[in-house]
Amino acid sequence: MRSPCFNPLCTSDRICPGHQKPLKFRLCGGLQKGLPFCFQDKEPVMNTHLMHNYAPLPVTFEKGEGAWLWDNKGQKYLDALSGVAVCGLGHAHPAVAEALCAQARTLIHTSNWYHIEHQETLAQKLTALAGMERVFFGNSGAEANEAAIKLARLYGHQKDISNPAIIVMEGSFHGRTMATLTATGNRKVQAGFEPLVQGFVRAPFDDLAALETIAQNNSDVVAVLVEPIIGEGGILIPAEDYLDGIRKLCDDNGWLMILDEIQTGIGRTGHWFAFQHSNSTPDIMTLAKGLGNGVPIGACLAKGVAAELFQPGHHGSTYGGNPLVCATALAVIETLEKEQLNQRVRQLGETMLADFKTALTDVEGIVDIRGLGLMLAIELERPCGEILQQALDAGLLLNVTADNVVRLLPPLIISDDEAEQIITITCDLIKNFLSTPSA
Repeated sequence: MRSPCFNPLCTSDRICPGHQKPLKFRLCGGLQKGLPFCFQDKEPVMNTHLMHNYAPLPVTFEKGEGAWLWDNKGQKYLDALSGVAVCGLGHAHPAVAEALCAQARTLIHTSNWYHIEHQETLAQKLTALAGMERVFFGNSGAEANEAAIKLARLYGHQKDISNPAIIVMEGSFHGRTMATLTATGNRKVQAGFEPLVQGFVRAPFDDLAALETIAQNNSDVVAVLVEPIIGEGGILIPAEDYLDGIRKLCDDNGWLMILDEIQTGIGRTGHWFAFQHSNSTPDIMTLAKGLGNGVPIGACLAKGVAAELFQPGHHGSTYGGNPLVCATALAVIETLEKEQLNQRVRQLGETMLADFKTALTDVEGIVDIRGLGLMLAIELERPCGEILQQALDAGLLLNVTADNVVRLLPPLIISDDEAEQIITITCDLIKNFLSTPSA
């Protein structure tokens, strides 16, 4: 009897169609959301010494330039994913490459036991852009969110709350460490890792009334942790007054407002940070992804009482904020400023969204077309994991999230012609997919 799908995150016991060719990537009918490929009997990776926590597409990239990537066979691909909102300046950007090389030739790492000039300069720059006061640097978004969670708990204990709780949203994603995994509003990524961390209260996203109800019934709440736009859950954009409403609730109840801007920050939505589309500033904000353009860096920013909570010994990171990553992040910010990319992203995002709506307006099977800046989504009526491979075959990198949402996160530096190519190829893929009856 054949074994089920090799992917350990797949619960299906069905045999994949066409399994006679096991080295091919086959769609698995029972695969969980967000894991669209089945690898039955054969290991899905080239190197068998890697753990099997990823399900990579059958391609290996060797070089990149701007919005383009080349694989090890010389095939060229247009990147509409940016390493999942990471490479905002595209690939091999001269300013990033020069900053990396120059700093690597000078000093890569010391320790946070000593002052680091680039770290202090970067902190000053970020706080000025965000209207915040202090920064903690780590290596990833999950670490930035861990720092935010620890700040909220310290805040609660200073208020003599023995079991401080943080409100988190259904459909959210905050990371894969134990605390951030628990904060994430997706049961599938939590399964198998129980017991989860205590101290989180769940609420529907974009529902201020639900938060008001919690405020009336739970005196242990000390903070609200929310994404300005839910990313992994399908590019869900809340009502215009949502963040302002959360700000008021936090002020009225003495809570901290924590924004996870890991996917939305650093120009992705057309402002430095997505909260700048509102009239409210958070107490704590987390960043990563686009801040380093591929170099691992995370940041937790805070203001007011939250900025003074951490004291020596409360938190730390061996690599966090070292000279190499901070020099790179400074180059990213300087380039965004110099090239005025925030304004460009706002304008191009509006154009692409309008063009998608025009091209797909009469296509049956589409639920919604939405976006802000270069954070775009086309939601379909049925699961569409097949589009990942179809897009790769067409020379385009995109993403399918929440099972039925085509997600586009192109580099912020794409040209009008590249944007048009993304629209044309994506629309053709969606039309062809929807014209084919589901299995």
